[in-house]
Amino acid sequence: MAARNTGTELELGWISKVYVNPPAVVRHAEQIQKWRTLKGNWQAAWLLKAVTCIDLTTLSGDDTPSNVHRLCFKAKHPIREDLLKAMDMHDKGITVAAVCVYPARVTDAVNALKAAGCNIPVASVAAGFPSGQTPLETKLAEIKLAVQYGAREIDIVISRSLVLSGQWEALYEEIRQCREACGEAHMKTILATGELGSLANVYKASMIAMMAGSDFIKTSTGKEVENATLPVGTVMMRAIKEFYWQTGFKVGFKPAGGIRTAKEAITWLMLVKEELGTEWLKPELFRLGASSLLEDIEKQIYPPRDWLLCTSTRPGNGLNTKSTQDYFYKRSL
Repeated sequence: MAARNTGTELELGWISKVYVNPPAVVRHAEQIQKWRTLKGNWQAAWLLKAVTCIDLTTLSGDDTPSNVHRLCFKAKHPIREDLLKAMDMHDKGITVAAVCVYPARVTDAVNALKAAGCNIPVASVAAGFPSGQTPLETKLAEIKLAVQYGAREIDIVISRSLVLSGQWEALYEEIRQCREACGEAHMKTILATGELGSLANVYKASMIAMMAGSDFIKTSTGKEVENATLPVGTVMMRAIKEFYWQTGFKVGFKPAGGIRTAKEAITWLMLVKEELGTEWLKPELFRLGASSLLEDIEKQIYPPRDWLLCTSTRPGNGLNTKSTQDYFYKRSL
C-alpha cells in the first residue's frame, strides 16, 4: 500500500459550494468508452496490469473454507502458466492485489495464503456491510475482529442516511472512528454511490471520507442496483485529485460491482490514467473489485496459434515476448 492518509480536520468549506454538471460528466465518460480498442501487445500488457490490481472477491452467504481456499489458489495463479510462458511473463510474480472476504472467512484466507507461501494481503468487508444499517459500536467491533483475525485491509461501508440528510459532521466522525479501529490495516471506504442520490453527493462524500483518513475510496458494495459507473468514477477521481492538491496525500480509488469483462477493466484503467495519471496505475493506489473478471481476462489473453509458436528470436510474429515485457514494465500505460 501507499503511504497512509492521516486525514485532516473537517473542512466543510471544501464541499459547501460544490456543483457537478451531470451532462458534462456523462459526455466525458462516453468519450472514454469510444477510445480505440487496444490489440496485441498493448492489450496483453494492460490486461496483465489489470490482473495485478484486482481484489479477488467472494462475498456469498454460502462461502465455505474450501471455496475460500480455491479463491486463494486463483489469487496466487490468476493466469494459466502456459499463457504466461507464451509471453515470457511466467517468472514475474504476477498475482492479484488482494483477496476480499467476509470477516468470518478471514482466518481461512490467511491460512490458505500462508500455506501457499505468498504475501497477498487479505481484505475484509466490515462496518455493517453491505447496508451499513448497524450501530456504530457494532461496526467498530466488527472491524477490530477482522483485524485481529489477520485482515490487512478493511473495506468499510458508510451510513448512506448521513449523506442523504447532509449530516457531514456525523459522517466524518463515523469514518474517523472506523479508521482508528483499523489500526495498521489500510481502510477502503465504500460510498455505495448508487444510493447517494446525486453526483454532487458523491463528490461531497468522497471528500469527507478522505478528510476522515480513508486510504481508498470505493464506489460500491456490489449489492446495489447501480454499482460502478464511469460518471461516478470520474467524479470520485476529481475529488481525489482535489484532495491531493490540498493536502499532498494520495488516496487510492477502487471501482467495484458489475465489472465483468476485460474491455471494462481496460476502460477503467484508461479513465484512471486520464484523470489521475500513470502514478495511480498500481495496486497501491488502484484496485478493481471483481469476482468473475479474471475468467474473461484469461480468455482475451489466450493467444492465437501463431503466438504460441513465436519466440523472442522472431520479432514481429504475433506476440513477441520481449516487447510484452517492455510494454508491461517500461511503457507508460
